[in-house]
Amino acid sequence: MARQRRGLIAEVIYNFVESLKPRSMKKRLIGKDYLGNQYYETMPLGSSARVNRPSRFYVPKDGDTSKFDEGVPPEWEAWLRLRRKSPPTEEEIQKNLAMAKQKKENALKIEQKFKKHDVEPKQEKIESFPKYDEYEIHPGEKMK
Repeated sequence: MARQRRGLIAEVIYNFVESLKPRSMKKRLIGKDYLGNQYYETMPLGSSARVNRPSRFYVPKDGDTSKFDEGVPPEWEAWLRLRRKSPPTEEEIQKNLAMAKQKKENALKIEQKFKKHDVEPKQEKIESFPKYDEYEIHPGEKMK
């Protein structure tokens, strides 16, 4: 038998009482990264505006949650922020790490190549104010 409520005030009170009840959301382990972080996903319960949108979070390796954004690989960060639907695969992460390593090596080679041709820039003494011939530096003194 369906529950009958009387009026708007009863509906508001019922919704308020229901909002105070603890909700048990089951977290599901999605994966681990090479840093030791564990990534979880929970699906929302009940009727909410974001029924189809999961809640995603991670637990750092050492359990210290104060450094919340430190050391998260970009692939997992995209998954956490719902920019991608599926979690990253191990092959994808290894491929991106290899590409980043290669870019660093190439940048070092380019830097060494152009370091040979670098000429030290001529440093002139920087004065605090410009000097003009028509103005005196100290009032009453003659210009030299």
